[in-house]
Amino acid sequence: MSVSVAIVGRPNVGKSTLFNRLVGKKLALVDDTPGVTRDRREGEGRIGDLTFTLIDTAGYEDADDATLEGRMRQQTEAAIQTADIILLMIDARAGVTPMDEHFAQLLRKANKKVTLLANKVEGRAAEAGLFEAYKLGFGDPVALSAEHGLGLADLYHIVATAIEAAAKDLEEGHEEFEQAIAQLDESMMPEINVELDEDGKGVEDGKGTYDPTRFLNVAIVGRPNAGKSTLINKMVGEERVLTGPEAGITRDAIMVPWEWQGRTINLVDTAGIRKRAKVQEKLEKLSVADALRSIQYAEVVVLMLDATVPFEKQDLQLADLVEREGRALVIALNKWDLVKNKQEHLKEMQESCTRLLPQLKGVPLVTLSGLRGKNIDRLMEAVLKVEKTWNSRISTSRLNRWLIEKTESHPPPAVSGRRLRFRYMTQAKTRPPSFIIFSSRPDAVPKSYERYLINGLREAFNLDGVPIRMWLRGGDNPYHDKEKAKRY
Repeated sequence: MSVSVAIVGRPNVGKSTLFNRLVGKKLALVDDTPGVTRDRREGEGRIGDLTFTLIDTAGYEDADDATLEGRMRQQTEAAIQTADIILLMIDARAGVTPMDEHFAQLLRKANKKVTLLANKVEGRAAEAGLFEAYKLGFGDPVALSAEHGLGLADLYHIVATAIEAAAKDLEEGHEEFEQAIAQLDESMMPEINVELDEDGKGVEDGKGTYDPTRFLNVAIVGRPNAGKSTLINKMVGEERVLTGPEAGITRDAIMVPWEWQGRTINLVDTAGIRKRAKVQEKLEKLSVADALRSIQYAEVVVLMLDATVPFEKQDLQLADLVEREGRALVIALNKWDLVKNKQEHLKEMQESCTRLLPQLKGVPLVTLSGLRGKNIDRLMEAVLKVEKTWNSRISTSRLNRWLIEKTESHPPPAVSGRRLRFRYMTQAKTRPPSFIIFSSRPDAVPKSYERYLINGLREAFNLDGVPIRMWLRGGDNPYHDKEKAKRY
């Protein structure tokens, strides 16, 4: 049975460093600059044989609710309310500060099990702060160095005792939620480039590896202030991630599990991605790298555009990146409620999408308002539809009939006076759909004719919004010898 453990404290005491060490991965961004973490992040923590849900939080600051720091504080308070165990961290080298004392008073009112962690104890400079920590009234502090892994043995015994005590009081619904989170974290990386049998046996035509009961990873990416975090909060029905009028609030890529029509959807909120030339600060570079990495963990990517200024160069580069990574794509036009002459504007957007993204012809284009919660159902319908297309499997017989018709209606050009012949075609992989064509001279096939075939595949088999991979190989029909042997 698992319980939730929240790491709290003022800014820059080492909470994210400890979080990364206990989950065994560099999930949270870490930097010497105070206030790097803004949203609360969950992960599966481990100390020895103990497994628990770990929550990293933003540094606590006493600020007005309307400010960015105030909204960060509300996220931390929400984590305290949901956690079973609170780890209050202080900087032993700096000693106990007035903010530490103020935060300790608030935690006493929360009626939670609180353990005091004195971090950064390496060296004699921390001795005075370690003794000073007793005045906070939470008993013996755990001397810890999150950076170097010191003190984890003491932390093990404290967490083990707390888990045994808290396990008796866990509600059944809370237990199921924690187990689901742990399972999602272990298998978050999607299965891609799924190889198929050579003869396609055992795979029903058109369905491929599609499993509508399996959880789905959906990353929401886009430029800063496009409304990504606002949309996620509206979808899950709570202020799960930090939002506001300021651009660039989100820094870490945050996964938020969500149930939609009985299926678990792992929504991944990401930092806004600006042009590379404008990204100068180290923190923003880390945030952008984290956002780009989230595309690799996704199966479907929702590219969020501001409907008032859509299809800028950065939007097109992000769409091209999704195509190169082989992920399914849905384009969401947010802030649609601010658009005038909606029908004319939508027609212009569809024409621009077709013209500017020929490599993803037919990609779904959904208009919505994240702030008002309009058309979220339409967005999810498009997401599930494009996921099914991403898993498509087309039978070899249909592919070869299509190839014959396509090459007869528009034969490939002759190269050096010699005609090109296409002998055989089959689908090799799904996620994304990938095909192999055996040709007499694969190196001589022009790129324009390859695009002609890919566009034909997309149109004939309804492969809208997903990347298509095609490889040309030399040699004869690989099944010719098998067929000949069967005759004898």
